[in-house]
Amino acid sequence: MGIKVHITSFSLLLLLSSIAEAAQQPNGNVFDIRKYGAKADGNSDISQALLNAWKAACASPRASKVLIPSGTYKLGPVRLAGPCRASVKVKVLGTLRAPSDPTTFRDDGWVRFEHIDRFTLCGGGIFDGQGARTWVQNDCAKTGKCKLPIDSKFFHMNLLGCNNVRLQHVTISAPGTSLNTDGIHIGRSSKINITDSNIQTGDDCVSLGDGSKGIAVTRVTCGPGHGISVGSLGKYPNEEDVVGVTVKNCTLIKTMNGVRVKTWPASYNGIASDMHFEDIIMKDVQNPVILDQEYCPYNQCKQQIPSRVKISNVSFKNIRGTSSSPLAVKLVCSRGFPCQNVQIGDINIVNKGPGGPAKAQCAHLKPTVLGKQTPAIVNCA
Repeated sequence: MGIKVHITSFSLLLLLSSIAEAAQQPNGNVFDIRKYGAKADGNSDISQALLNAWKAACASPRASKVLIPSGTYKLGPVRLAGPCRASVKVKVLGTLRAPSDPTTFRDDGWVRFEHIDRFTLCGGGIFDGQGARTWVQNDCAKTGKCKLPIDSKFFHMNLLGCNNVRLQHVTISAPGTSLNTDGIHIGRSSKINITDSNIQTGDDCVSLGDGSKGIAVTRVTCGPGHGISVGSLGKYPNEEDVVGVTVKNCTLIKTMNGVRVKTWPASYNGIASDMHFEDIIMKDVQNPVILDQEYCPYNQCKQQIPSRVKISNVSFKNIRGTSSSPLAVKLVCSRGFPCQNVQIGDINIVNKGPGGPAKAQCAHLKPTVLGKQTPAIVNCA
C-alpha cells in the first residue's frame, strides 16, 4: 500500500508570510483541470494542466476554485505558488497518484503550496504517494543516513513557515512498517490547529520541530505509528523556541510511543515551554508518556554531555489506558538544565504486555504530582 492522504478540509490562512489583497466572493471562478487538458485515465501526467489551472485561478481578481473531478490522475512533482490576487480553493474529488519511481523527485516535495494567503484544500479526494517502492530502499530511520528525497515518499504533510492553519478531517494511511513517514510535520510555524483526524503511519503521527508556536492537536486518533512528538530538539544550531503546545482528547492505538518530548544530549541551546498533554487514551501503547532529554536513536551521541535545551511548564494530565511494556512513564530531564515546573496528574496506565506491572522512570526534575498515579512517580532527583 502506498502513502495516501485523504483530505476533507485543509485551510492555509497564511503561508510563508505572503500578503495578497483581493475581493472575497463566495462563488468565484471555477477552473476545471479537464479544460486544461487533464485526463482521468491514470496514465497521462496532469502536472502541466494543474499548473495552468492554478496560474489562471491565482491571477483572477475574484475568489476562485481549481477543480480536480472524480477519477484517477497521474501527477508528477508540482509547485503551486502565490501570491494570488484573491482567495483560492483547490477542490480534490479524485485520486492524485504520484510516480512510483523515487528518482523522479529531484526536489523536496511532491505537491507544494507556497506563498499563499486565504487558501483552502478540500473535497475528500486522495493524494496517493505510492511509497512502497521507496520504503524498501530507505534505511534512514535505522541509520540516520537518508539516501532518498523526503516528503512525497516519506513525510505525508510538511508545514514549514506557516501561520494560521487549520487541518480538519484529515485521514493519513500508511503501514506501520513504512520508515520515516511522519503523518504531519510542523516546523517554524505558528497557530496550527489539527482536529478530528485519523493518522496511521510508520513514524510520528504528528511531529513538532523547532519554531513550533501555538500548536493545538485535538481529537486525533493515531496508530499505528510512533505517537505524537515534540522534537527531537537541539541537534542543530540556531533552532527556534518551541512555545505553546496543547495535545488534548486524543487516542493512541498500538503505537510505539504515546505523547513524547525529546531532545538530544550534547545539544545546542534551546527552549521548549508551555507544553500540555491532557485527556489522552492509550490502547496497548509501548511507551505511553515520555519526556526524554537523552534521546539517541542511533547510539551515536555523546550521552555523557547533558542536553542544553531548557524545558519548562509541562503537564501530563488525565492520561489513561494500557501499555504493552512495563515502562509506562519516562521523565528523564537534562542533568545540566533540569526541567522546571512539570506537573503530573491522574495518570492511570496498566501494562497488558509482558514484564510485570507498569512502572515509571524519573530523573533530574522535581515534578508536582496531582491526584492518583498508576504507576507511582517516585525518586526523581
